[in-house]
Amino acid sequence: MALKVYVDRMSQPSRAVLIFCKINGIDFEEILVDVLKNKQFSPEYKEINPMCQVPAIVDGRFKLFESHAILIYLSCAFPGVASHWYPSDLFKRSKIHSVLDWHHSNLRRGTVGLVFNSILAPLNGLPSNPQAAKEGEKLLVKSLGKLEDYWLKDGRFLVGSLQPSIADISLVCEIMQLEFLSEEDHDRILRPYKKVVKWMEDTKKATAPHFDEVHRVLFKAQKRIRERMATESVKNKVKSKL
Repeated sequence: MALKVYVDRMSQPSRAVLIFCKINGIDFEEILVDVLKNKQFSPEYKEINPMCQVPAIVDGRFKLFESHAILIYLSCAFPGVASHWYPSDLFKRSKIHSVLDWHHSNLRRGTVGLVFNSILAPLNGLPSNPQAAKEGEKLLVKSLGKLEDYWLKDGRFLVGSLQPSIADISLVCEIMQLEFLSEEDHDRILRPYKKVVKWMEDTKKATAPHFDEVHRVLFKAQKRIRERMATESVKNKVKSKL
């Protein structure tokens, strides 16, 4: 029975799990859980993930949620997975866990706080919090600085590795959520962090062609959002002259 992977490709952790499965040749069935339509709250999905979030997996009778836990499980459960994704060496594994724990409390909080409150909530008619967006950007910038100066100080990939781990794919997918921002804001935030930008490009290349394929839905949404933002900007300029 093939592994079942429950995802929404608009979700950055979902994309990380999908890319990991594809790059490692894991046979799986992708099942869409449309978050914008609240499908994560359906009774059927709650049986798989009572936390009502994506992603989640079902492997036979085994159910698991939380993307970091899923990536660790997949690394250990499928023999074809390359060792650099989750090394057997205890010290290397511990460093990867350190990055993943840091991710949830820092980079993820910053990215979600900024993108949701400044872009996604207003576009979907949901309540937004401008102060939360400002605080999110502040935490995001601080987190990018830590990536630049600490996590990427010793090698091409995180924690001094020569090849990507599950931490690299998870964090890069997180930062890709910034594609929802205007081109100006996207470049303003990322441009100062040369190591981060290079690391993202290296991770994309290491996971090609699956990285771009899985992110295609994000790129399409980005185009629609930026077109809409441009239209709104023109309308506002016209109103200001009336």
